[in-house]
Amino acid sequence: MSNQKKPQSGGQMGHGPGGGNMMMMGQKAKDFKGTLRRLLAYLKPRRNKLIAVFFAAIMSTIFMIVGPKIMGTAITELFEGAYGKFQGIPGATINFDKIGQILLLLAGLYVLSSLFNYVQQYIMSSVAQDTVYDLREDVNKKLEKLPLKYFEGRPNGETLSRMTNDIDTIGSTLQQSLTQFITSIVTILGIIIMMLSISPLLTLISIVSLPLSIFAIRPILKRSQKHFADQQRTLGQLNGHIEEMYTGHQVVKAFGHEKKASAQFVLVNEELYKAGRKAQFISGIIMPMMFFIGNLSYVLISVVGGILVTQRSISIGDIQAFITYSKQFTQPITQTANIANIIQSTVAAAERVFELLDEEEEMKEKTTASIMRANGDVTFEHVDFGYGEDLLIKDMNIDVLSGQTVAIVGPTGAGKTTMINLLMRFYELNGGKIKIDGLDTRNMSRNDLRKNFGMVLQDTWLFNGTIKDNIAYGKNGATDEEIFAAARTAHADHFIRTLPDGYETVLNEEASNISQGQKQLLTIARAVLADPPIMILDEATSSVDTRTEVFIQKAMKRLMEGRTSFVIAHRLSTIKDADLILVMDQGKVIEQGTHSELLEVNGFYADLYNSQFTENVAG
Repeated sequence: MSNQKKPQSGGQMGHGPGGGNMMMMGQKAKDFKGTLRRLLAYLKPRRNKLIAVFFAAIMSTIFMIVGPKIMGTAITELFEGAYGKFQGIPGATINFDKIGQILLLLAGLYVLSSLFNYVQQYIMSSVAQDTVYDLREDVNKKLEKLPLKYFEGRPNGETLSRMTNDIDTIGSTLQQSLTQFITSIVTILGIIIMMLSISPLLTLISIVSLPLSIFAIRPILKRSQKHFADQQRTLGQLNGHIEEMYTGHQVVKAFGHEKKASAQFVLVNEELYKAGRKAQFISGIIMPMMFFIGNLSYVLISVVGGILVTQRSISIGDIQAFITYSKQFTQPITQTANIANIIQSTVAAAERVFELLDEEEEMKEKTTASIMRANGDVTFEHVDFGYGEDLLIKDMNIDVLSGQTVAIVGPTGAGKTTMINLLMRFYELNGGKIKIDGLDTRNMSRNDLRKNFGMVLQDTWLFNGTIKDNIAYGKNGATDEEIFAAARTAHADHFIRTLPDGYETVLNEEASNISQGQKQLLTIARAVLADPPIMILDEATSSVDTRTEVFIQKAMKRLMEGRTSFVIAHRLSTIKDADLILVMDQGKVIEQGTHSELLEVNGFYADLYNSQFTENVAG
């Protein structure tokens, strides 16, 4: 396992005009229709809830749309009563009872509209979260089936981003934008119907303003899109620069590069400032321009409406209602345009998730053999392996008996780590067999196979949690006594108890609040607790002090007692007592034997050993 960093979560993408939606315009799916169909398939099991959401959205919008028309009736009633009294018409009076009834009806409609709106939001939040839950479950199951080469070929942050940021984008769109889209469409249709019922002429005037608005803002949108793209690009550069300088601040200070780093920051920050200023300025023109065209439309509607009132073609209340409708008309259109951009971005995010789900999985298991706890006999029979067409390991034959310690030595790139990866079945063989207790590992489930192995690697992996939790990772349901005993065996108990909180000390994300040697002792304690029959050890004593190195060597010896052990050796002086030493070069075992036997041969191993010994003496 590798120590994976959590991705830095970016800011929330805005949905408002001239905001985040512009930033998302550049993100488009390669196969929009295919991805959208696949995303909708996740909604299929919840179609009944979606029908309820659609119905609630329609009802909420209808009750809201009818409001201005009813309000117009109340205004007409008030105006006609007041006008009659002013003209001295006998019996003319303001009918407050009727106006009160109209206002009560209006209040009731708005309450019902709010209730239906609450219902649609409540149901849709359930639909969105259930869908996102299913997606995360599918991605999590997929990650368990992906081969090691997938993770080695991609940055960890990219995979994490697909599982977190992209799925969150889908969930946010489902919960907010989908209901908003339904409401906007119903609102547009409803307002057009209500406006036509009042005056077809005024409706024509109101609708004509839309093409004018689109014609006016289209060139602005094109220009702002370029600047928003530049803003996102430079923002990514700035974030990358800050992360590099922060994580490597000790190296920056050690080599005196503070001024250079600061100058680079100023340069990128200035570029981001210019791109952001241009993008915000140009997009900021959109709303004032739309308001200006909209206000011209209102003036025209008021003039024509006034003439129609004097001609008794429509009532004054209808004019008030129509102006309200005309103001409301542009809002859902703007929202629909914004949502169209958001959907583009969401489908692009979904496509990235589906690309992960479509990745080639590990070879299907043939579980014809089962092994609960191995004795520890390991055999390599004519093993061939290569990452591509060229074989890295050719015709490897090894026979290891239970309880033996096997040391693997050789120059960088000789195939030492590859051999371990094959043993753990992280990669599939090109040819030959690897057997545990005489059983072909390809006939076992990977889970059963790996339960028989423990690993202590050069790159220690500890997670953000207590020391006790990190050791307990080696065994499900481990008791405190078992954890303490494992720590004592690994020579870690003493240093743990000297810490302020002892075993309850919380390690930070990088486990940088303890030393490298202490980290290694904790991973050894974890392996001791797991108590596997076969151990894989990657010696990691090169970056620790002499005293800690002694502790680690003692802990490793205790760990290897009674177990078959494979040790990737870096310091040849530490493997003199190994039962078998495999000397690898260019994917082949070129020499094998005990320490004394290999020195007598006076070959490749003897040259390696003598060169290290000479370096140590010279040092």
